[in-house]
Amino acid sequence: MATKSTKRNEAAPGFGFLPDLIGYHLRRAQLAVFQDFTAAMDGADITPGQFGVLALIDANPGLSQTRLGEILRLDRSTVVGLIDKLEAQGLVARAPHPKDRRAHALQLSQFGTKRFRELARRVRRHETRIAKQLSAAERALLIALLQRIG
Repeated sequence: MATKSTKRNEAAPGFGFLPDLIGYHLRRAQLAVFQDFTAAMDGADITPGQFGVLALIDANPGLSQTRLGEILRLDRSTVVGLIDKLEAQGLVARAPHPKDRRAHALQLSQFGTKRFRELARRVRRHETRIAKQLSAAERALLIALLQRIG
């Protein structure tokens, strides 16, 4: 067990070339954002990825699972698992796709729409909190730069 005096004498860790890596800073920022998101959801049992799926379905009612996977760059089995979970929670409903009998058209259930609106309010407050040290121009620039990487 380290004593107070031992802790004070320990040298600060070296980070080598990590501070020069975009990925290193993205990961640290992602961890901070994820922790705040989890706190903002306060037991809502929703992940950032699941919230993103709800947002896409809300903005694109009737979206097929295949198209959702393309947008999110996810394989079919991952999309099916995500939709299964959201459907089990009563948030998403699958309907026959009007143009493809083999596909499902996704939509938020009535409960899902109500729940999404509530979660979206929390996410907006979360976004305000995580970007509080950025000006509006800096926030816009950060988003633009990140879009160029992805």
